[in-house]
Amino acid sequence: MAVFETRLKSTGNAFRELFVRDGRNPILTAGDWPYAVNTVFNPAATAFRGGTLLLARVEDRRGLSHLTKAFSENGETNWKIDRWPTLEPGPDRPEEAWGLEDPRITRIDELDAWAVVYTAYSRAGPTVSLALTKDFMTFEKLGPVMPPDDKDAALFPRRFQGKWTLIHRPIGTQPARAEGIGPGAHIWLSRSADLKYWGDHNILIGARKGAWWDANKVGLCTPPMETPDGWLLLYHGVRQTASGAIYRLGLALLDLEDPSKVLRRGDEWIFGPREAYEREGDVRDVVFPCGWIKDEKTDQVRMYYGAADTSICLATASLRDLLDYIKSCPGPEDSSF
Repeated sequence: MAVFETRLKSTGNAFRELFVRDGRNPILTAGDWPYAVNTVFNPAATAFRGGTLLLARVEDRRGLSHLTKAFSENGETNWKIDRWPTLEPGPDRPEEAWGLEDPRITRIDELDAWAVVYTAYSRAGPTVSLALTKDFMTFEKLGPVMPPDDKDAALFPRRFQGKWTLIHRPIGTQPARAEGIGPGAHIWLSRSADLKYWGDHNILIGARKGAWWDANKVGLCTPPMETPDGWLLLYHGVRQTASGAIYRLGLALLDLEDPSKVLRRGDEWIFGPREAYEREGDVRDVVFPCGWIKDEKTDQVRMYYGAADTSICLATASLRDLLDYIKSCPGPEDSSF
């Protein structure tokens, strides 16, 4: 077997980092919160009123989660955090009885609103729910859009052929009916004309087989980012080891007008748990971003991620570097795809 040659080779035997960690990490912890909580992690992110808004997953001492917003003018420091939960489980929402988790935010110009897709959790299991907001103070909850068990979801910001498109990840363990895709949890696409009733389901990215870094389970991280070369997709892969699971990040590129077509898929991870705050915490060896923001003026992408299900961190990359990397990766004709 030929020796694998990384596309991220640096000097000597080192690897080049596409995303560079902020030296102030973690940028937000439970100690920064204005009310007592256990942990803060896995934040959604969006540009909002000239600054950066995060919608963080906040876990209380019962183990149940809600969502709270934090705002910063520069997206790095001086965060202003709501003094109480921003989005909580509703008393009339039984699917939310055990909390709200892992939100993703998409700006929908057609609706003049932001869509917040989150995991609603209850005794029935996790399910994908949707809410709309114009100000991040009041929210219109549209309720579940997928049956349990399902999570890791986000909307595309515009319609394709008249339909909205949702990326999500059913938590299945049975073999998928697609060549080359084995047992595990895979990334799916679904479509809707009204954001309520969904169909046209198909697998987008399957978990690989064998010893790959993303062989056991894959899922969406951040909402897809529109670029001139296609939709840039950041996803997580989970590998089970003797000491537990490791969550790492990879990239894919989707067709701009038909996101069901995967143009490129990375064959190695680009970011994984390395620092102590990513390797030790409530859940070890996890980096889990739910939001990223592209600066149109500087070409910089800011990725906000949860570290070890305990704190919130920041890493930055050049959009051009991300695109150059993914365009050098295998296409559908490659056996490793």
